[in-house]
Formats: sequence, C-alpha cells, structure tokens
Amino acid sequence: MLDSYKGSQPIAYKILKNAIINDKCSHAYLIETGGFYDSFDFVMSFIKSLLCPYNKTQKEDCGNCHQCEIIDSGNFPEIEIIEPDGQWIKKDQLQNLQKEFNTKALIGNKRVYIIKKADRLNKAAANSILKFLEEPDNNIVAILITDNIYNVLSTIRSRCQILNLKPTNIAKENISWLEKIKQILFNQKKELLDFEEIDLKIQKVIDFVCYYEKNHLNTILYIGKIWNDYIKTKEEIDMSFEIMINYYKDVLNYILNKPLEIFETSNEIKMIAEKNSQTEICRKINVLVELKQLIKYNINQSLLMDKLIMRLEEVI
Repeated sequence: MLDSYKGSQPIAYKILKNAIINDKCSHAYLIETGGFYDSFDFVMSFIKSLLCPYNKTQKEDCGNCHQCEIIDSGNFPEIEIIEPDGQWIKKDQLQNLQKEFNTKALIGNKRVYIIKKADRLNKAAANSILKFLEEPDNNIVAILITDNIYNVLSTIRSRCQILNLKPTNIAKENISWLEKIKQILFNQKKELLDFEEIDLKIQKVIDFVCYYEKNHLNTILYIGKIWNDYIKTKEEIDMSFEIMINYYKDVLNYILNKPLEIFETSNEIKMIAEKNSQTEICRKINVLVELKQLIKYNINQSLLMDKLIMRLEEVI
C-alpha cells in the first residue's frame, strides 16, 4: 500500500496520504516518474488507498483485501488505464473513456482513470482530455503519468496537481548491473518483451556500442547483423537508446573517477574511456538523447541507425 513508499517517496507520500485522510484529493494529478522504477506500483498503491472501503488507510491488512486483489488482477471496474495505441494516445480512446465514465460507479463512489505516457497524447486526444479536465466530476480522479512533465502540454499541466517522484538510487542497491538496467527500462512497460529475450537484447545493445567504438563509421556496413536482427520494434529501439545513454553515462563516470551508477567496470568501459574525452562522451550522450525523440514518429529504423552512427562520427 501507499505506506510502503513513505521512505522512498516522502514528499509525494505525505501529500497524497494527507489528501486521502482529509478527503481533499485533487481531481487530476500529473506524476513525473523522475526515474523512479517503481512509479506505476506507487500510483496503484495510491489508488488502492483512495478507493479503500475499510476506512481508507486505517485498516492494518489493507492491501491484502478482496478489493485489492481485484485491483491487482486488472479487473476492477472503477479503474481505467489508457496507454498509447502504437506511438500515440488517440482521440477515440479518450472519447470511449468519457462515455464509460458517464455511468455511475458500480463499486464505491469514485472512479479513477490513468493515462500512461501522457506526453504521447496526440493533438486531438489532448484537446479531448482538456474538456474532461476543465469540467471535473467530484467522483472522478485523473492520474497522468510521464517521464518528463515538460513534454506534456502546458494547458494540461495547468489543470493538474503536479507530483515529482524521487529517482531510484540504484547505485546503492546490491544487485547486478543487468537487474539495475531492467529496473530502469521496464518501469510501466514490463509487457513489451518476452522476459526470456530481455537479457539477450540488453547484451546485444552493449555489444553494438562496443563494436561501434572499435569500428566507427564501418559499423554501418554490418548494422543488419549486429542490430536489426535483434532490435526490431519501436519499443525495443526506444529501450535500446535508453541503455546506450546510461552506458555512456557510466563511461563518463569512469572518466571522472566517480562510482559507476549501473554498469560494472569492465575492459569495454575502460577501452571506450581511453578512446574518448569527457567532452566527446557528453556529445555522444546528447546525440542519443536528441535522436531518441525521433523514435515516437514513424522514422525508418535503418535510416535512424545510419543517422545515429553518422552523427556520432560527426559526418553530418
């Protein structure tokens, strides 16, 4: 339940706990994940507490009751989750939500809808949700989730209470680098990949970085064999760019004699650090961050990867 996040998210926890106790919850929250890998579970814990039929959060076994079990199963009728259909959240998804929420709640007196990746609302969907937010129903609570609130339209931000979650300090966790990177990658999107393939795909991304650092522009000649055979969907490409950004960040940490945040010191990281200056690594990170923004659009994967290698090489 929400109380389990008292230590990891003290500010957000206090705001939400007081709102529930005093029955003063906002009609809409915009939650910035801030790199907190457990952010969706945090949201669901808030919803469980909000909808709790046992005097809100005062019952000791709250979180293990029948209602919580139904919520965990994804079958609770008063909770609706909206997420991108492809790369965008579309108008008809919001229209269907509004039609459904015009009916009375079947259980309790509140209904909650969650919009994952709120920065992926297309223009028509954004306008549709604005109308919903401008005329809030006292019994409906909206929760919008995003990795970056500034990618969400300002008109939507202004109608929500904003909560910023603290990032997870995974550097202090006694787990492998593979588990650390998975904690970052699969926050809110564990369904994207078959878990039997995840470790292989992550390793292939690291192999690609190391291959590029040794072969530079010639990497384009072998992009099919070392990349396209393993990384295929837009979701996987997005995941891969996130891995590369974090990998180069740890190379930068190594250059600066700082503790590595995710990865372990290896011959590969030492090799890349020796071949690149601090400025060069920062430039490569910026290139990856910039091109990662293109993934949400219908850009051809081969063209994107060619562009990446040429930008890294400063050919274009």
